[in-house]
Amino acid sequence: MQSILIKDTTREQREQIVRDSLGDGYDVGCGYESTGIDYQLYIDGKKELRELNEGARCGFEVAHPEERSKECGMI
Repeated sequence: MQSILIKDTTREQREQIVRDSLGDGYDVGCGYESTGIDYQLYIDGKKELRELNEGARCGFEVAHPEERSKECGMI
């Protein structure tokens, strides 16, 4: 499997990675609204996908306290 880290990819590759992972018809500009994750930060090289996914999970856990975990500092 090829690395998807920012340091190992071009902007164009990161955009394609996001498109491929979210399926056909996905508009990169609509990432935040449709998924809760601002994939543009990854495409622009500002945050790794891992960081975006962790942030989204923690946001979910704040909204749903019954799903709290140690990673989000909620226990």
